[in-house]
Amino acid sequence: MSLKILTGADVAALVPMPTAIEAVAQAYAAIARGSAEVPLRLDIAQANHQSHTFFMPAIIDGQSLGMKIVSVFPHNQAQFNAPTIHAIVMLIDATTGRPLALLDGTYLTVLRTGAASGVATRLLARPDSHHLVIIGAGAQAWAQISAVCAVRPITQVTIVNRTPERAEALKARLADIIPTIPVTTTTDRSTALATADVVCLATSARTPVFADAEIRPGTHINGIGSFTHTMIEADPRTLGRAVVAVDQMAAAWSEAGELIAAREQGLLTPAQAVEIGAIANGTAPGRTHADQITFFKSVGNAAQDVVVAHLAYQAAINQSYGQDVDL
Repeated sequence: MSLKILTGADVAALVPMPTAIEAVAQAYAAIARGSAEVPLRLDIAQANHQSHTFFMPAIIDGQSLGMKIVSVFPHNQAQFNAPTIHAIVMLIDATTGRPLALLDGTYLTVLRTGAASGVATRLLARPDSHHLVIIGAGAQAWAQISAVCAVRPITQVTIVNRTPERAEALKARLADIIPTIPVTTTTDRSTALATADVVCLATSARTPVFADAEIRPGTHINGIGSFTHTMIEADPRTLGRAVVAVDQMAAAWSEAGELIAAREQGLLTPAQAVEIGAIANGTAPGRTHADQITFFKSVGNAAQDVVVAHLAYQAAINQSYGQDVDL
């Protein structure tokens, strides 16, 4: 029995962002119609590291079966000059139970998280959206920008970050990803948000990174940074007046700090939110007029990882990528 090993570079070569967006859209649609089984992830936290290791299984349409293990260690960069996120994805044959592949999940996590925002932006942002503002310049930022630019006619990207050096490093990386789109950096959040059409939140903040009054009518917001009940990127008051979509209802209301805060403050109830897959399937409305604020909250979902990993695995077989290891 052999196991295919795929590196992050393999996944990058095999699955471009537009392809990942389509795969994640299919995963969300499966969740909404009930043909995906995605248990709540198991979180192993270590208080001394302020870290979390998540064990995330899923099966989609009875065909794509697997699990991701992802660790988030927020102090790695400062203490060890190491990435904040490490992850692997295991694929299993849904018919026989045989292990099929082991993939580097660090790049895949960033890719599928960006693709999730791409799906939501395609479904919820105004078609004429031109100005993208991203708050945060960490590991997730480049994929958020790449995905939004893949689905909307973005003509200006603004990076808002407290550390100018990190913002400039991201800007330099984007020169290869979106070479024709102007990119600026700033610490002036209010001015940037005043003309924003799409906003991506990619921070580890525990208090809102913007004030509700700074969000103009018609803005679409993707919130992907917070993933525990103590982390809050978005002002709960904004959620209270927005069309709110989530990746999966149970997980989002269990783990998303801004959703929990909005509920506790009486601003939003679960009945007022919808799964993004229901919008994709046409069974729930999305944006209904240009001035609406729309908000997508993702805490991460194993269905995303497994469908993108399965796509990479099939492409690897067809294109002779990866290393086959006998077990």
